[in-house]
Amino acid sequence: MADTQDDTDTVNRIIHISLDDPALVARNPDIEHERRVAIFDLIEGNHFRLISGHQGPFKVMLSLSERGIMFDISDSDGEPLEQIDISMAPFRRHIRDYFMVCESYYDAIRSATPEKIESIDQARRLLHNEGAETLRTRVAGHAEIDEDTARRLFTLISVLQMRG
Repeated sequence: MADTQDDTDTVNRIIHISLDDPALVARNPDIEHERRVAIFDLIEGNHFRLISGHQGPFKVMLSLSERGIMFDISDSDGEPLEQIDISMAPFRRHIRDYFMVCESYYDAIRSATPEKIESIDQARRLLHNEGAETLRTRVAGHAEIDEDTARRLFTLISVLQMRG
C-alpha cells in the first residue's frame, strides 16, 4: 500500500466526496467542523486506487448500510463503478472512544491548561490513527489508500455514526 500521497496523480484520487445522511443538519458545531475539514483536506490531497482496475478520478458517496459503511464509487462523470460495503463492527469501539476524547478535547480548549490540552490531543490522535489503520485494513481487498486518506475517511465514517 502507498504510505505517501502523490499530489500529481490525477487518476488515483477522489475528486468529490459526499455523505448520504439525513441527520447531517442536526450535527453539533464541533462535529460539523470536523466533517468540513476532513472533506476539504481529503479533496486537497489523497490517494485512492481501486484494486479492480477501474480508473479514476473518483466520486465517492459514503452512507450507512445494513452491514455497515457503503462506499458508492463513480467515475468523474458520475457513472457508477463499484460499491464497497464494509462491516461497522471493527470501528464501533474506535468511533465511540474517539468521540469521547474529542468531547474532552473540545471542552479542554475552552478552559484547560495547554499541557492538559496537549495530553488530550495526543490521545485523540492515537485513537484516530488506530481507526484509520483499521479502515486501511478493511478496504485493502478493494482499494489502496494512503494514511492521510484513511484518516480523513475515518473522520467522515465517524461523523456518519454520530447523531447530533
